[in-house]
Amino acid sequence: MSDKKIIINVGRQLGSGGRAIAKMLAERFGCKYYDRELLNLAAKESGFSEKFFEQNDEQKGFFKSLFHLNVPFMGSANFYRNELSEESLFKFQSDAIKRAADEGSCVFVGRCADYVLRDYPNHVDVFITANLADRIAQVRNRLGCDEAAARKKIASGESERSTYYNYYTGKEWGHSASYDLCINSSLLGLEGTAEFIEGFVCRRLGL
Repeated sequence: MSDKKIIINVGRQLGSGGRAIAKMLAERFGCKYYDRELLNLAAKESGFSEKFFEQNDEQKGFFKSLFHLNVPFMGSANFYRNELSEESLFKFQSDAIKRAADEGSCVFVGRCADYVLRDYPNHVDVFITANLADRIAQVRNRLGCDEAAARKKIASGESERSTYYNYYTGKEWGHSASYDLCINSSLLGLEGTAEFIEGFVCRRLGL
C-alpha cells in the first residue's frame, strides 16, 4: 500500500463488528493488529499478571474489588508496590500502546489508543456503530443467550467502556466530535464498512 507508517484507532459499540473490521483493516494495510494483545504487552511492562489486566480491561473503578483478587493475579512481589493504582495501570497500558506504535504501522482496538496516540503523525480515529437489532443479534450469536441477556450485556459493557474512555480522555465515548470518522456498519456490512474506512484512511493520509 505505502511505506508511510500509519496508525488506525478503532472504537466500537458492543456487537457492531468493530473487532472484525479492525482485523480487515490491518490485513488491507499490512499493519500489526492490537486488541487483547495489548494486555500481554502491558503485563510485561508492569510485572503484573496478564490475567489482572484482562479482568479489568477497559473498566474504571475496579479497585473497589482489588483486594478480593488472589495474589497470583498480581505477579511476583507487586502486591504492595507504590505503583499500584488505576492510573498507573492505565499508564502501563499506554506505554505498551506507544511502544507498539513506535515499531511500525498498527491498528488498535479500543483502550483509549486514539487519546494515547493523539500526538503521533498519520493517525486516523474511527468509531464503529451498528443498529441495535443487529448488535443484539451479534451478541446473542456469540454468547448463545436470549435477547434480554444480550441487551443487558450491551448496556453493561458500553457503560464500562464509556466511563473508562471519558475518564481518561476527557472526551465523550461514541460522540462524533471525538473521532475523525463515525460509521454505522449495519448500512454497508462488515466488508463494505472496512472498504469504506480503507478509502477514507487513504484520502485522509494521502496514501
